[in-house]
Amino acid sequence: MTTKQKHKRLEYVNRTHVVRVPLVALIGMIGAIAALTLLLWTYWRPTPVKLHIPDHGDINTLLPSIVSVTQGSLEPGNQVQLLQNGDGFFPLLFRDIAAARETVHIESYIWWEGRVCDELAALLSKKAREGVEVRVMIDASGGHRMKKQLLEEMARAGVKFINFHPISLASIGRLNNRDHRKVAIIDGRIGYVGGYGIAKEWTGHAQDKEHWRDTGLRVVGPIVNRLQGAFCENWIEQTGEVPAGEKYFPKPQAAGTTPAHIAYTSPTGSVSSVQVLFYLAIKSAKRELIIQNPYLLPSDDAMNALEEAVKRGVDVKVMVPGTKSTDSPVVQHASHHHFGTLLKRGVKIYEYNHTLLHQKVIVVDGLWAGIGSTNFDDRSFELNDEITLGVVDPQIAAQLRAAFDDDMRFAEKREFQEWSDRPLWHKALDGLAYLARGQM
Repeated sequence: MTTKQKHKRLEYVNRTHVVRVPLVALIGMIGAIAALTLLLWTYWRPTPVKLHIPDHGDINTLLPSIVSVTQGSLEPGNQVQLLQNGDGFFPLLFRDIAAARETVHIESYIWWEGRVCDELAALLSKKAREGVEVRVMIDASGGHRMKKQLLEEMARAGVKFINFHPISLASIGRLNNRDHRKVAIIDGRIGYVGGYGIAKEWTGHAQDKEHWRDTGLRVVGPIVNRLQGAFCENWIEQTGEVPAGEKYFPKPQAAGTTPAHIAYTSPTGSVSSVQVLFYLAIKSAKRELIIQNPYLLPSDDAMNALEEAVKRGVDVKVMVPGTKSTDSPVVQHASHHHFGTLLKRGVKIYEYNHTLLHQKVIVVDGLWAGIGSTNFDDRSFELNDEITLGVVDPQIAAQLRAAFDDDMRFAEKREFQEWSDRPLWHKALDGLAYLARGQM
């Protein structure tokens, strides 16, 4: 028997069949697996890019740049209405859907449970039976708690319903890419955008920990075409169906006086549009910068931009949920890792303790505001599909500032010395949570 045959022969050892594999082959297999792992890691990981802008001006000077580099267009002639909490959001959305004549498109990360879910499913089914084209796209991960009977009800009525990136072995390579956008478009003429999920937690008026705090926009005018385009991007990806024609993209007509633009993104391996939007918005601030966001994990570029803003004399105020009012204490502990640095650099930080503060708001100098689905963290910037709508409207900015001031009633301001003296266990928990920041 040759040596090669000896290596391959089957032996009976302790009543178990054992296959002897040559050492060289084993090493080769390990090397191939390592090479494939490295290749996939290199392919999927974001390209490290350090953001910087050598010369910058105020928001008016930078606005054309912000719009262009985020692949948007500044659309004049919009009517923009600020919506606060579920009581301000869902009644208007339901009213507009009930009046729809041709199309209703809804895209959301979350569809959970509650009466609002039952009522929305019933309304969408009613419109589909009336002949309105109804398309609903819910992220497969965020929609896993949806009642099966609601899906069946909508399917019987003719609602076109799909899950974004359904969880299966065939899609394992893209499971980490989630659709975090929250938009609705009715008849191609009315649009909604914000942080709202479809669940009982988003109803009410943020009155307790079971009813969350959020902010959104209702828009009418030319910018709705851009919202429709964002919806169609993912719908086409998932179904191959291309909604095209005047039914979906009617000729733009002015409905108000507010200029607006949109930044939306899907992971491409390069710097995302929403990340550039946040960065340039911070760089443009000259007097006041207001940020409300449930997940604050800024990159080094953003940290430096916030510090530079303070040095320019900008009053930088950031509000996030407290660890006892968030839906993800681990994420808040991860964000705590940077609190000391930000406080030392002059950034004012407030923790909102009444309920989950979920809005994604940024306001610059009382002139420009951005509202959407984008969290201030690596997952939103690098892994999720996100959207933020920017408006140039002092009235909207003033309303957002007033809302921030009102939220201060339930917020605790953090001070550098007090934060530095927090218990050692708290610091250790913050550091451990921060290690997983890329997936939060």
